[in-house]
Amino acid sequence: MMKKVLFAATVVKTHIMEFHIPYLKMFKEAGWETAVASRNDYANPADCMIPYCDIFYDVPFVRNPFHPKNLAALRQLKKIIDSGGYDIIHCHTPVGAMLTRIAARKARKRGTTVIYTVHGLHFYTGAPPVNWLLYYPEERLLAHWTDILITINKEDYERAKHFKAGRVEYVPGVGIDLNRFCAGEGVDREKKREELGLAPDEFVLLSVGELIARKNHRVVLEALKLLREQGRLEGIRYVICGSGKLEGELKALASAYGLDGMVSFLGYRTDVNEIYRCCDLFVFMSFQEGLPVALMEAMATGLPVVCTDIRGNNDLIENGKSGEIIGNSAGELADAIMKMKDRPNVRVGYARKAEETIQEFGLEKVEEKMRKIYFGEPKGTVPNGLSH
Repeated sequence: MMKKVLFAATVVKTHIMEFHIPYLKMFKEAGWETAVASRNDYANPADCMIPYCDIFYDVPFVRNPFHPKNLAALRQLKKIIDSGGYDIIHCHTPVGAMLTRIAARKARKRGTTVIYTVHGLHFYTGAPPVNWLLYYPEERLLAHWTDILITINKEDYERAKHFKAGRVEYVPGVGIDLNRFCAGEGVDREKKREELGLAPDEFVLLSVGELIARKNHRVVLEALKLLREQGRLEGIRYVICGSGKLEGELKALASAYGLDGMVSFLGYRTDVNEIYRCCDLFVFMSFQEGLPVALMEAMATGLPVVCTDIRGNNDLIENGKSGEIIGNSAGELADAIMKMKDRPNVRVGYARKAEETIQEFGLEKVEEKMRKIYFGEPKGTVPNGLSH
């Protein structure tokens, strides 16, 4: 009988499609039936076409765990799982994983293996007390219904290894395609800059991420405002790739700060691998991350980095060797930008070290770790089941 796997996450476009296609492909190539349970978050629902997915279940997950629609999502999930006969269920994202593990309790008794990848625990060092009150007890309880709990950064691993999951594993992220995101040839820098409206001699800052409060694009605008007031902004441009609910607010803020013509909001892009290569400095000022994919992409493409001193960033960047790790203030960022602008040799050194570091986070190495978790077998063998 054909084995079956179910991937569950809150949304399709910005999670399943971004991170999990290589793993759906892995199962398809191994002869498994693949299914995805997630909310179709495409503006045009017909655009939702998931590669290597045999069956898609549109489940009405809502990111707010207390939203009443999640009760309907839980009921639908339970029907899907109870009737599906899945050998493996791999769940992701806080709400998707919470509801899936609750819905899969009966299935586990019948032999289903439930895997949960934590993309960043909400009760991190420095998190608000309310996060600890809400999420810590929930994760400790749900760990009892988790066969394999996967963490993607070292802080989360140290915390989660004391939970009562079947076992806890550390896997360095979802894997970066080092063939797509790599330094060197393949992009005409001048042509790409012209396409984006950037002058050849401008020092271009780049941020990639959703336009939401957690990504903290605001502090970059504040730093640029400070540089403008100090008369040091000449020749600097800022490019943001990403969409989100704060787009209007951030555009208004840029205008209010006198940054018209100096900040470009490019929206959601499918050519970020090319955009990285035509910029000069990656600025990543998030308040919270698990293991940031955008930062790994920047490192792989040879772009020097300035980032905040938070979990995940610290797993990737060694301060003063592969990038600049700074506090989350406009003043510190403004100084770091000018330091990097004025010292091209420092930028080159950071980029080289970052390229070396990121090799351990490549897709091929991460896939090998996941293959062993899924199948308990090395690459090249035909997976026939799980190693319990």
